Amino acid sequence: MTKTLSKHLQSLKDSGQGLVIPYIMAGDHELGLDGLFDTIHLLADAGASAIEIGVPFSDPVADGPVIEEAGLRSLVKGTNLEAIVEKLQSQTSPVPLVLMTYFNPVYQYGLEKLVEDLAQTSVKGLIIPDLPHEHANLILPYLENQDLCLVPLISLTTGPDRQKELLADAQGFVYAVAVNGVTGKASHYSSDLDQHLQDLRELTALPVLTGFGISSQADVERFNQVSDGVIVGSKIVKVLNQGKLDQVQDFIRQASQVRK
Repeated sequence: MTKTLSKHLQSLKDSGQGLVIPYIMAGDHELGLDGLFDTIHLLADAGASAIEIGVPFSDPVADGPVIEEAGLRSLVKGTNLEAIVEKLQSQTSPVPLVLMTYFNPVYQYGLEKLVEDLAQTSVKGLIIPDLPHEHANLILPYLENQDLCLVPLISLTTGPDRQKELLADAQGFVYAVAVNGVTGKASHYSSDLDQHLQDLRELTALPVLTGFGISSQADVERFNQVSDGVIVGSKIVKVLNQGKLDQVQDFIRQASQVRK
């Protein structure tokens, strides 16, 4: 089955719109989880293609300092995966949501139970960065008949054969990791990054979105030339925490404009 996330992003791509997926940390709001849908609607109204929802975790191996601090603020408020799912079941989102979590909370929750519970939400994609492809069969059978995608991450060090393996049955979109390291602003990008992204696009019909280190409209414009859009995390989390909501909306509006 072609899943909602795949169809939604492909439709936006076909229209020429720049794809932009902002990341937010669930519970990192002055109201805790009670403010989650306020932020979702803020981003959706500004033109977010989809929204990535982070689950706070005590050992976030892929998170840079900004997102790690957001996770700690959220944990202090008592946020956990169970509470996040319950909150997500309470309302619908105007755009698809993508849940980003590590495998430990998923395992503790119960893989089958999580998939069943997310079926009652607007979550249409899952990102589990510490789940190796070789172990994806732990959760893939539960996703087969559900409108939920396991989004693949492909790094700069992922070789061509491995890329083809990861993309063989992928759905939703491809998360192209732009730096070797954690999230946050890159001091510089690899000289062969653009070619890597262009090559990746030739291997799949799925939208290829570039993430890690995206913090300016110049970054967005650059990566819109060689991929199908961007994922913006630390920039969004930082500015939201500063209460500069207008800046967040302006950034999303500009990033989601129809490309020339």
